[in-house]
Amino acid sequence: MDLEAKKMQWEKEVLHPLTNKYPERKKEFSTTSNIQVPNVAIPNESNYLDELGFPGEFPYTRGVQPTMYRGRLWTMRQYAGFATAEESNERYRYLLAQGQTGLSVAFDLPTQIGYDADDPIASGEVGKVGVSISSIDDMEILFRDIPLDRVSTSMTINAPAAVLLAMYVAVAKKQGINPIRLRGTIQNDILKEFIARGTYIYPPQPSMRLITDIFKYCKENIPHWNTISISGYHIREAGSTAVQEVAFTLANAIAYVDAAIQSGLEVDEFSQQLSFFFAAHNQFLEEVAKFRAARRLWAKIMKNRFQAKDPRSWMLRFHTQTGGSTLTAQQPENNVVRVALQALAAVMGGTQSLHTNSMDEALWLPTEKSVRVALRTQQIIGYESGVADTIDPLAGSYVIEYLTDEIESKALQYIERIDDLGGALKAIEQGYLQNEIQEAAYQYQKSVEKNDNLVVGVNAFNVNEKIELERLAVDPTIEKNQIKKLVSLKATRDASKVSELLTILENESIGQNNLMPIIIECVENQLTLGEICGVLRKTWGEYQPPAWI
Repeated sequence: MDLEAKKMQWEKEVLHPLTNKYPERKKEFSTTSNIQVPNVAIPNESNYLDELGFPGEFPYTRGVQPTMYRGRLWTMRQYAGFATAEESNERYRYLLAQGQTGLSVAFDLPTQIGYDADDPIASGEVGKVGVSISSIDDMEILFRDIPLDRVSTSMTINAPAAVLLAMYVAVAKKQGINPIRLRGTIQNDILKEFIARGTYIYPPQPSMRLITDIFKYCKENIPHWNTISISGYHIREAGSTAVQEVAFTLANAIAYVDAAIQSGLEVDEFSQQLSFFFAAHNQFLEEVAKFRAARRLWAKIMKNRFQAKDPRSWMLRFHTQTGGSTLTAQQPENNVVRVALQALAAVMGGTQSLHTNSMDEALWLPTEKSVRVALRTQQIIGYESGVADTIDPLAGSYVIEYLTDEIESKALQYIERIDDLGGALKAIEQGYLQNEIQEAAYQYQKSVEKNDNLVVGVNAFNVNEKIELERLAVDPTIEKNQIKKLVSLKATRDASKVSELLTILENESIGQNNLMPIIIECVENQLTLGEICGVLRKTWGEYQPPAWI
């Protein structure tokens, strides 16, 4: 009798007599992606070497490095940045002293959309959800006493990514560091902004030009820098399922690879500087399988679709952040448990770096204490749990392999549908990706409201409580002080040089030359973020989403 037949016999003779008398908790068990979870998973018939292989070898299901965490633990980052560059610098140095191994910079909303702190549109938002950076002076203060050649820095910045990278390079030079020694990542993922987040500036085509200019510049000048972090995180936070997160992220990645090749780059010249960014949510088994499926699917895409020859080009290297949208304002201490499970899933799934959210982030900016607890969560997993001592510890679990196969298969179906629509950019223009995410978010919210999905403290196990956590407040005088600094900077810099560089930048933006060198020269001469982005706004215009979005 074969295994499937034996299972059917077990269900008939052993399982069903019991469940007929004592029904299971639900009529149907499924993941966020509507994948049916089997009552008992059994081995599949797939070929081990073709579908799993060994760590550090194609198709990288089991990890991109041969040793994974037995060699070195993942980079432990905490996404941080608020108020002024001085205060954020103090937080960064505190986190490094607590054992953090990489920095992750959060910028305020004006910075994210290319406005200086003194712009009227920035009023009321300066320093609120991240650090305010308008000039190289701010950037220099942000990284004061932090040796940039010894710290890996991730910057969550997209539309103005070229300007912030230019500032980082300029600060490194002022520290006496050759940019070739810099390590880190800029998010630089504009397609997901059009889909899920909204901090875009320019229309798609010039936005893609900036991205490929960064690819080319970094290939020659900052070879250890990740030029893009193709983000599924924000897609997931907007309400997508795990399958959609994988599919839409990889579809965007395909669009970036296509654009780079069309700009004249060979696939193996830039693909090793691509990185990815995923969320970790609450369904532990699905999340572990999601990371493994994404890694395997990307390896096949790069090898078979793009004919990449270098095995390093096949590797999907990714950062993970625990799910902000899963945190609750109710019973916020419960978020420590949620974050621990999500972080464990990311580690079990083979992440290269990890940010753990703080328990109070559903309420306000995190305090030093809550950030420390979040960081300690990673350290306990890394140093006490033992899960980092073997590679891909859940491999061979029948249900993990089943979910990995299902997620890969369903994500590939989405990618084929996006290809049929003309690729990610066309699918975005037609609203396909946005509508799929919106429908998934609607269905999830409906399931919570109907109590089909239980969220502890929200629609189950509620209590009346008074929140007594310490609160971090942002000083309202920050905006005035930032404006004063800008007034002083503009009064003391070389006005004729500023005018000359703005003209050159405008002319270069109309042409075909790589814009990174002139942007670096601009920031080195104290041109501001808003001035540089303002010139590009003038030349390229601003993106206006279709009315139906």
